[in-house]
Amino acid sequence: MVYVCENNLYGMGTSNERHSHNTDYYARGDKIPGFKIEGQNILNVREAIKWAGAWTLENGPICIEMSTYRYHGHSMSDPGTTYRSKDEIAAIRKYRDPIEICRDIILENNWA
Repeated sequence: MVYVCENNLYGMGTSNERHSHNTDYYARGDKIPGFKIEGQNILNVREAIKWAGAWTLENGPICIEMSTYRYHGHSMSDPGTTYRSKDEIAAIRKYRDPIEICRDIILENNWA
């Protein structure tokens, strides 16, 4: 079994750091090993899943924490603008946007 924790850095209305003592979610399983990856990069995700699948066949379960980002609030009652700045959101879009990361990889490798 491969357990995947999609960590978008925010709970309902607050950041991980404000609501959790241990923000290394991959390390919270007492007996299940885990690791963390950049979940905004599709090639990282593909390789981590391939590796974890092979690993579990020999060793048992594993947990992967995928660091992602939530651009919007959870709902109408949580617009997502009271606990983070517009500058933070813009910076994530500029440097960690998964579509841009994928586009850059494709172009850098002359895959298209």
